[in-house]
Amino acid sequence: MKFSNSHTMIIALITLIGAIIFSFISSTAAIAFALGAVLSGFANHYLNTNQDENMMGDENQSSKTLYVGNLPYRANESEVKDLFSEYGEVFAVRLMKDKRTGKRRGFGFVVMSSKDADYAVSKLNEKEFGQRTLKVREANDPKNEDSSD
Repeated sequence: MKFSNSHTMIIALITLIGAIIFSFISSTAAIAFALGAVLSGFANHYLNTNQDENMMGDENQSSKTLYVGNLPYRANESEVKDLFSEYGEVFAVRLMKDKRTGKRRGFGFVVMSSKDADYAVSKLNEKEFGQRTLKVREANDPKNEDSSD
């Protein structure tokens, strides 16, 4: 659980107020502290529940991975990201390199918002970029070596 500074301050304030109120009711400081801690627990639960409900929309945003082929060898991640950003929200770009030489292999993957991915595919597939015709489609799921498919 993550706490913002305002939630931490509210919990501390409720704990302090609870301890003060219950110290007048009860003469034992331990009981007052325990009751203050219980109140802060309820406040913590209530604040986190509200925070989780507010964040539901952000966490449910899904993404799609697109395969981008026939890229110019000189293209870099920022250029590809700028190109795809014209058609939607881009989360990540990964261009593949040869393990031995370190040179780009002419293809890569772009992770985009699901709602924007199909639009980007329709606009960028067969489009010329750096004097090469791009091949853009949804990437295949990784294949498991131990599956019998």
